[in-house]
Amino acid sequence: MAYVSRLKKEYRERVISALKDEFGYKNIMEVPKLQKIVVSRGIGAAVADKKLIDHAVEELSNITGQRAVPTMSKKDVAAFKLRKGMPIGAKVTLRGERMYEFLDRLITSALPRVRDFQGIRATGFDGRGNYSLGVTEQIIFPEINIDKINRINGMDITFVTTAQTDKEAKSLLTELGLPFKKN
Repeated sequence: MAYVSRLKKEYRERVISALKDEFGYKNIMEVPKLQKIVVSRGIGAAVADKKLIDHAVEELSNITGQRAVPTMSKKDVAAFKLRKGMPIGAKVTLRGERMYEFLDRLITSALPRVRDFQGIRATGFDGRGNYSLGVTEQIIFPEINIDKINRINGMDITFVTTAQTDKEAKSLLTELGLPFKKN
């Protein structure tokens, strides 16, 4: 028997039926699901110091459990001494089991470690059913060794869903366990 993550099992057993009841879907294929999670980090100071990219790739790889890739600049910006093709960030795209494992670790261990945590804001939806969340410190993840970090950086986490509207996406993410703020 193959391993199935806790959140994926919960999605199949509980979340699908809850969303079918809430929105009146007739077919199980209409129910929105999580497609991928993209964790990215931009490093503006990497123009001067190339080692910052290596540190960012290593930290994102430790946090997500999957190798991160450096992102390259798309055009020249003379004011920032930036040339096309220079590395300026890092990102990881998670799908399948690793996606659900990362989401589980984010909900159960990382977000509760944020100082004065009251919940995440519900204003990060893009109108097409995707949600973006900004994290200000990477030290909230237990995989990061505080002694080995050289500077505190934030990261962006984007949840890409198959939902057609923001309301459906918020219901899906709430059912999966993301703690949204109560208005």
